[in-house]
Amino acid sequence: MGQDEDEVIGRRGSRPKGVARRQEILDRAIEVFRERGASGTSLRRIAEAIGVSHAALLHYFDSREQLLVAVYAQAEQNHENPPDLRPGIDTMIHAARRNVGIPGLVTLYSTLLAASLESEESVGRDFFSARFEVLRRTITESIRQQQEEGLVRDDVSAEHLSALLIAASDGLQIQWLLDPAVGLESTLQTLGTLLRPRA
Repeated sequence: MGQDEDEVIGRRGSRPKGVARRQEILDRAIEVFRERGASGTSLRRIAEAIGVSHAALLHYFDSREQLLVAVYAQAEQNHENPPDLRPGIDTMIHAARRNVGIPGLVTLYSTLLAASLESEESVGRDFFSARFEVLRRTITESIRQQQEEGLVRDDVSAEHLSALLIAASDGLQIQWLLDPAVGLESTLQTLGTLLRPRA
């Protein structure tokens, strides 16, 4: 689930040309991250790799963290779930399959999420707190409706199932980073089986 279209990390740019330039920087930054990863890459080196001046990058982003959070938000927004998938286990499976297919995206997510825990106030902490809040609310509403339709077991709290689905997806992706042999998609499908109503 992507970032709200009206919410921009960093500065948007005051004119159409500036908005387009910012988008170009984000698109190129995603490519650079895929090639080099996040660790040890300064804002100045990112600017060099993108082919813009350090000052040009600072015109849109105040820090390396702000740029990388914007890169992740953009990548996520570019790959929204198909409209026919209801929030829940199916969207988690789809997102996990998509994420591992984009080089470096899971690493970027995990790196930014871990860094966001180190500070009480940061761009990353604000972004991920809001992201988890929206995810939990959206998935909870969907699961509650699926429980009413008899598609998901109703003897467990929809709020708890929502939080557990997110935790399982994130945790499995971290395990996959350490060992690509981990059955990310198949394990999430097993969780989906456990959520079905008892016969």
